[in-house]
Amino acid sequence: MEKRRVVITGLGTVNPLGHNVADTWQAVKDGVCGIAPITHYDSSKQKVHLAAEVKDWDPTSVLDKKEVRHMARYAQLAMASAKEAMADSGLDLEQVDATRCGVIVSSGVGGISGTEQEQTRCLEKGFDRTSPFYIPSTIANMGAGLIAIAFGFKGMCTCPVTACAGGSNAVGDAFRHIRDGYADVMLCGGAEAAVTPLSIGGFTSMRALHVGDDPNRASIPFDAERSGFVMGEGAGILVLEEYEHAKARGAKVYAEVLGYGATCDAYHMTAPAPNGEGGARAMAQALADGGVAPEQVGYINAHGTSTPLNDSGETAAIKTVFGDHAYKMAVSSTKSMTGHMLGAAGAVEAIFSALTLKDGWLPATINYQVPDPACDLDYVTNQGREAQVEYVLSNSLGFGGHNACVLFKKWEG
Repeated sequence: MEKRRVVITGLGTVNPLGHNVADTWQAVKDGVCGIAPITHYDSSKQKVHLAAEVKDWDPTSVLDKKEVRHMARYAQLAMASAKEAMADSGLDLEQVDATRCGVIVSSGVGGISGTEQEQTRCLEKGFDRTSPFYIPSTIANMGAGLIAIAFGFKGMCTCPVTACAGGSNAVGDAFRHIRDGYADVMLCGGAEAAVTPLSIGGFTSMRALHVGDDPNRASIPFDAERSGFVMGEGAGILVLEEYEHAKARGAKVYAEVLGYGATCDAYHMTAPAPNGEGGARAMAQALADGGVAPEQVGYINAHGTSTPLNDSGETAAIKTVFGDHAYKMAVSSTKSMTGHMLGAAGAVEAIFSALTLKDGWLPATINYQVPDPACDLDYVTNQGREAQVEYVLSNSLGFGGHNACVLFKKWEG
């Protein structure tokens, strides 16, 4: 069967840089740092005091007040982003076949804040007093389920739970689902709201998080002084559509999704395989899937978490795949601005990748100061820049050895 073309026709996001796509992208261009002291709870008794929170956001400004009461924060973020993406796409729900429309939305830990709150309450009142909304509001797949219910999408609806690779897996899986003929439209992406005492404490105990108090030296990917990631929260949702379906309704197109690679290190629970071997295979797979030569790629939105092992390993993986061209193309980590949104990271970064192609703007790796000999590529340090590129890769590498890479192409119309 002939592979069908897949394009991006709608975008939506709520994240530490903005409550919509336009404000977020302007913040990226301005190099805004979304990291600040934690406000969701009192962190004074913990080692970590910084996070990249969604700021000053009222979910009832875009969602029904009654629904919000029974939705975990991650699902609220997902729903708000989906509403923006759908409105942006211009899709007329009366004109689509709902059985050919699906949803793939990732979350790493779902409604973890609800679990913490219910556990505390039930220790006092007894566990049979648990809220009847506890389970349906906190399970990780409910973001996807609520989106499908809201828009009446009756095709495949699922939730990849692959830690930090989940958002990219969602976009890649949705791309294949359309390309291979199973759907015409897919809402895809990820959502996360893990700035909570237990989540922050868990990542702190495994020494994954930065413990300093200077927001401008906290998430510093590829910098020699990097010491851990900064927890972020947010959501990103994309509307993927089969090209002829989009063309028939005169839809605007942001970019084309061209290839997808997904691999596993099969090496360690949290540490990446030496030299980023699994990530390298994912990148190579995405290029082969899209029929693109390494030297054609102009920019990589890197996983770039600001942990010592990830950034050096990802750099090595890029060199493995791209050889000499690794030094000729741009690589940056937008986590320097957004923090690490876990299951939402790859989705928001897919949005950034599409806008990079559409607007000809390479996002910066902000707050970079101290070079690391093991990280010696062009990381677009401190200041973004204009550049017309035809192909962009977006990398996501997760705990458990999950690697996902999505290849995007500039849309020429």
